[in-house]
Amino acid sequence: MRPVAGTINLVLATDLDGTFLGGSEAERRALYEELRARDDALLIFVTGRDRDFLRRLVEQPGMPRPHYVIGDVGTSVFDGADFAPIATLEAEIVARWDDAGDRVRALLAGEPGLELQPTPFRHRVSYYYDPARLRAETVARIEAAGFDCVTSADTFLDVLPRGIAKGPTLLRLVQALGLPAGRVLAAGDTMNDLSLFETGLKAVAVGNSEPRLRAALPETPQVYRARGHGAAGIAEAIRHFNLLPEVVA
Repeated sequence: MRPVAGTINLVLATDLDGTFLGGSEAERRALYEELRARDDALLIFVTGRDRDFLRRLVEQPGMPRPHYVIGDVGTSVFDGADFAPIATLEAEIVARWDDAGDRVRALLAGEPGLELQPTPFRHRVSYYYDPARLRAETVARIEAAGFDCVTSADTFLDVLPRGIAKGPTLLRLVQALGLPAGRVLAAGDTMNDLSLFETGLKAVAVGNSEPRLRAALPETPQVYRARGHGAAGIAEAIRHFNLLPEVVA
């Protein structure tokens, strides 16, 4: 794991779809250019996406490359330089998952309202789900078997190792790197981002956030509800929390 050098005034830990990749083209370009121009900012992608998507994403013109990636809804941690897994930070995830993919798929075979996602994941099993058909008993079976179940955007259902999610994994990464917790800004827009808002770190729900997420947000000054959508909401929160190049005492 690479050491972090220099003064860090902003650690942006952001979801992708609807958040860092949300907003207008001009709003995205303005945020990306601001981040690239700063030598005191560290970028972490916190996403449900897999490495193949991320490799394609960072090849797009103008797209900043993250320093680190928390992928697969918090169940993977990658170095942003080459997207190699960081074994020391994944060790607890691997232990809690205990190679449970086949057991989860067998547990949920034939359950109404679930369709297995075609992308293979390392430490999670993910489905598309139909909110009208998903049974409460299905979620209860997942949790009784020792896993966590997260639904988001009325589309995605993720079966995760117990206690593993975007927020807890972000806290472990911040601690391992010795990053200034007071300069971290987490950003998200759907229910699979909720754990980011439960870390006690500064966080922003962008203006286009899922209504269920907005309703579940903690009432604390550390959580900012932006008006701007996607990238514009992130830029709004950077200024709201004064996470600018000069640290204000």
